[in-house]
Amino acid sequence: MADGERQRRRAFIGSFTAAGGPGIVTASVTPNTGALALQDSITDLPDPSYLAITPDGDTLYAVSETTEGTVAAYRVRDGDKPALLGHADVHGSGPTHLALHAGHLLTANYGSGSVTTLPLHPDGTFADAAPAAVLRHTGSGPHTPRQQTPHPHHAQSDPTGRWAVTVDLGTDSVRVCTLTDGRLDIHGEYALRPGSGPRHLAFHPDGTLAYIANELTPTVTVCRWDAADGSLKPLAETPVLPGAPVGDAYPSGIVASPDGRFVWTATRGEDVLSAFAVEGETLRLLGTVPCRGHWPRALAEADGFLYAANERSGDVAWFAVDTATGLPRYGGSVEVPAASCVIIG
Repeated sequence: MADGERQRRRAFIGSFTAAGGPGIVTASVTPNTGALALQDSITDLPDPSYLAITPDGDTLYAVSETTEGTVAAYRVRDGDKPALLGHADVHGSGPTHLALHAGHLLTANYGSGSVTTLPLHPDGTFADAAPAAVLRHTGSGPHTPRQQTPHPHHAQSDPTGRWAVTVDLGTDSVRVCTLTDGRLDIHGEYALRPGSGPRHLAFHPDGTLAYIANELTPTVTVCRWDAADGSLKPLAETPVLPGAPVGDAYPSGIVASPDGRFVWTATRGEDVLSAFAVEGETLRLLGTVPCRGHWPRALAEADGFLYAANERSGDVAWFAVDTATGLPRYGGSVEVPAASCVIIG
């Protein structure tokens, strides 16, 4: 990435307003150090716990993780104050994640056990005349009470853009879907270990592997991904912590390095970031470092830096990644009460 492009990097931070968060916060990113400097706040949306941005960086989307379940769109062109473009109902409760897919916005609705597809206009605004489509998950898992019903926690495109992939903590499974006439249809459902509680997924940059962070057991499941037929094959689980699993460790975010050499996770309770070496179809735990806060709910990577949104300590910390060892090195933090998500655009 050229220096001029690096200069335009911005961070967008979501937070839980019900816990005292400011809503959505924008920040500048300093090239070469990764440091954040807080700028504007968007305060009109309750509990914007997860965010997504268009590839051109012009439009930001945010879930409202409430019982009513809505999303909002904002114009965030560089240098302009964020401007609200509109809201849309997801027809589900507790949306925890969202992603762009084939001209649509997908939301994973944890509370209602569903995934919603919202059509978008080419300019990024909601296509109000076209209906939202809701795919309801079914199933359960052995963990009481977390797996009595489905709980989709993540939805995204695969690297080819052909398939929509949803991760369900409640059913210990990943669903691969097709999008037809604005509606998701399940192409295949792939079971993970019962009780693992899959939360978030990251693809290897070459598109052949998927890494799934499991919330209910502190592990990462490595899966082989076949984009030709939209199939997922679990291969192995790797602990995110050295030694035996512990009861108060809850992995949250997971990212893979752009060069495919490393994978990182954030784990709440233990409050650490874990670094893994990618060795073929396996991961090897390199080590852990403190997240420099409490309850890291989300993790992001950009330009050789990691960013952790530490919800309960109310801050976002940044780390430079050692290119030789893959281990993060703490750089600093900014205060954002009840921080839940950070993305770099």
